[in-house]
Amino acid sequence: MAETLNESLDLKKIQEFEGKYPKQLWYLFLTEMWERFCFYGMRGMLVVFMVTQLSIAEKEANLQYGAIQAFIYAFTFVGGLFADKILGFRKSLFWGGLLMITGSFIIAAAPQEMFYIGTCFTIVGTGFFKPNISTMVGELYKAGDPRRDAGFGLFYSGINIGALLGGFVCVYLGKYHSWSLAFGAAGVVMIIGLLTFLFTQKSMGPIGLSPLKDIKASKRKTYEVAVFLGSLAVMPLILLMVQKTEYTDYFMYTIGPVTLIYLFYEMAKLNGAERNKMIAALVFIIFSVLFWAFFEQSGGSLSLFALNNLKHSLLGIDGVDPNVINNTVNSLFVIIFSIIFGLLWIWMAKKKIEPNSVVKFGLGFLFLGGAFYVFYATRFFADENGMTSLNVFTLGYLVITFGELCLSPIGLSLMTKLSPKKLWGVMMGMWFLASAYGQYVAGLLGAGIADAGENASNAEKLVTYTDGYKQLGIYALIAGVILLVISPVVRKLMKEVK
Repeated sequence: MAETLNESLDLKKIQEFEGKYPKQLWYLFLTEMWERFCFYGMRGMLVVFMVTQLSIAEKEANLQYGAIQAFIYAFTFVGGLFADKILGFRKSLFWGGLLMITGSFIIAAAPQEMFYIGTCFTIVGTGFFKPNISTMVGELYKAGDPRRDAGFGLFYSGINIGALLGGFVCVYLGKYHSWSLAFGAAGVVMIIGLLTFLFTQKSMGPIGLSPLKDIKASKRKTYEVAVFLGSLAVMPLILLMVQKTEYTDYFMYTIGPVTLIYLFYEMAKLNGAERNKMIAALVFIIFSVLFWAFFEQSGGSLSLFALNNLKHSLLGIDGVDPNVINNTVNSLFVIIFSIIFGLLWIWMAKKKIEPNSVVKFGLGFLFLGGAFYVFYATRFFADENGMTSLNVFTLGYLVITFGELCLSPIGLSLMTKLSPKKLWGVMMGMWFLASAYGQYVAGLLGAGIADAGENASNAEKLVTYTDGYKQLGIYALIAGVILLVISPVVRKLMKEVK
């Protein structure tokens, strides 16, 4: 009982911090920054590596990209579940980091031969790492703290500093020096991230400790070892499904319904107000699937569009690699604007003019639709060879960033605000599972856009790709309007949560 009391006091002290941000947020910020370097460095290389080094057709590369990304985010649900029930957030995070490091170095040892095997380690590792560090950020704030959104906004900028560095360094090293060096760099920075967490975790008090800390140590260790061994044993199955994307279809058709059944089982135990909030959370989750399906063209079809159809000149500077821009400029814009957006929400809240979260989601889709219309407009700046303006393409990313900032950091925060604490890990996993479906659909959409054919000219590819982006723009605008229309109903379900 004394231990529980001390932990409670420690948590209260952490949550009653002065100023805008708790000091523990900066430690998690640094840990996540280096992990996102590893993740986004790997992500930025995937499609270009598969097309140029593994000689995979563009359509199939989009499907495999969607499958890999889908599994990464699908396993965040599994990672969140095991963290909630057995490991705790800290051990889950550490185990995930070790697997990501292993995966990076496996690919670095022999990129062409070991690419898929190393990718399986990255998939499972990210699943254990990603949802749990986000949940730990949520625990730094007590219920109703208006500083929570700004905290997630700052955390989100850390994600994007890592994404910016990883997107630049890994893609540049891979395309112009050595793919082994590129994948190895991702592993090295992940080691830095894991060490950062190890040296600062004492400041977290009771946050992230094992939920089984009160049972017999030997029994707890048995459960933990079973999770570790199980996560290794599942890798051959993941390898099969990533290489044969038709198996990915079966997996995605299954995991969503099963997850919803489990969630409804948990919701049946809640009272009416809690259940209504969970229904509101599901609305956000469903629309986030659509958002990420469009947004994640950045790693698939937009990556190939940058490879084939963009000039190497930005703002009058020649020799700029379009793939480096495609993988970094969104992160750069997020770094510049995320803290501004977070502080803007605080200022608007004080003036009682802050739009509610549903309206923010709707605005996110409207910006997203506008961005894809900008990508479509690149066709009007193309030469006879189908090469078009990197400047206009970059402008599209500025618009898409505003949409992302209306939705993504708010979404992370909402999962902890709308769900009971005992379901935080599961709901954070659900948020990332929605991203998994978004990634999966992104691969399907990208494959459809890439249907110009392997032997098509760049001019023909330009027309096919920009036609696809115009359609995505229309769908995004429709989704945004629907969200704005239903916002009063969802807002009522959310009760006091804003």
